[in-house]
Amino acid sequence: MSLAWFLALRFYKHAGRDSDRKASLLAIRIATAGVALGLAVMIISVCVVKGFQTEIRAKLAGFAAHLEVLDERSFSSPESYPIVTDQTLMSKIKTIPGITRVQRVSEKMGILKTNDAFQTILLKGVGADFDTTFLRQCVVEGRLPRFAKEGGADEVMISQQVARTLGLKRGDRVYAYFVSDAIRLRRFTIVGIYATNLSQFDERMIWTDRHTVNKLNDWDQEQSSALEIFLTEPEKTDVVQADINRLVGGMDDGRGGVYGTMSLSENPTTAAVMQWLSLLDFNVLVILALMLGVAGFTTISGLLILVLERTRTIGILKSLGASNTRIRRVFLTYATLIVAKGLLWGNILGVGIVLLQRYFGWVKLDPATYYVSEVPVEINFWWIVGLNVATLVISVLALIVPSFMISRIQPAKAIRYE
Repeated sequence: MSLAWFLALRFYKHAGRDSDRKASLLAIRIATAGVALGLAVMIISVCVVKGFQTEIRAKLAGFAAHLEVLDERSFSSPESYPIVTDQTLMSKIKTIPGITRVQRVSEKMGILKTNDAFQTILLKGVGADFDTTFLRQCVVEGRLPRFAKEGGADEVMISQQVARTLGLKRGDRVYAYFVSDAIRLRRFTIVGIYATNLSQFDERMIWTDRHTVNKLNDWDQEQSSALEIFLTEPEKTDVVQADINRLVGGMDDGRGGVYGTMSLSENPTTAAVMQWLSLLDFNVLVILALMLGVAGFTTISGLLILVLERTRTIGILKSLGASNTRIRRVFLTYATLIVAKGLLWGNILGVGIVLLQRYFGWVKLDPATYYVSEVPVEINFWWIVGLNVATLVISVLALIVPSFMISRIQPAKAIRYE
């Protein structure tokens, strides 16, 4: 064992035991608590923000997909325009790396009406190629409509918000009105009710089969409002979107439609939420900077107290021939032990709170404001390791400058220091 480690361990174990060093134990505890608190807050902040981003982006993608291929005229119109989405087009797009799933959807604006109230709706039709995993997780009552039925099943799933607004329940039959060249009336049976807490979707989106929507739009089965595209790595959306644009962007579909692409961040319905999620990253950076500052400040304060209390020891070591560099190394090692203990308690506290929230969901939220009913958390091992390493490195680096006060201590005066 080196001299630095030997003396540092001895100082650490005997802190506060001698009557003339009563402040050592308190200084160590304060420094340890500062590091532990700072790390715990950083772990909780990162896990909560990443949980929010993952949870809400998954919900948004469940409604609007990571990318959409649609007619360019649909960008600035509430009503969708048809594009040809045959197997040839779908096969082309599936060859692009990073794409996991491609599915067709058709949409139609309308009005859902009861005897006492009415509600503007967006009827979204999907087919047998649609992945229902997300929707099944959102069902709170009943079941999904029969999306694969070729002739149309006249079944719909409405949101809990629409059900409350119109006073509807599962099993009710309700009239919907659609305007094209003439007003069309359709009677649907409510077979399910869903809830996602995303008000911009829940307040108007109704799910049914694609055949029914295409019939209302006078489209054939090779036409759709859009192709929804899902990615293995959503953070690479820009790269995949550029590849799709090179493949089909600006091309005519042969029936008057022109292919264009739109991502979640460009979709008018989801753009505001995506910007909010991006701002959360900046908030986390501010919290990390503040907490690292707290950890560094407390360890610096602790080191100064420890150096002052060990002034006589420093004088003796210098009189025995120890260099300033070697003595600084002793106290830096001493401070590293304090920081390491703080990191241990910080991980226990931070990860413990995150795990409690993950499995018990004790902290609740207003879903109308935050889109989720309880605080979501995501535990990423490498993020936690990175926070530990950053806290350790920054805390130790912060101690280098104050450690130079050791070189100002004169042996003759230090030995007589009381």
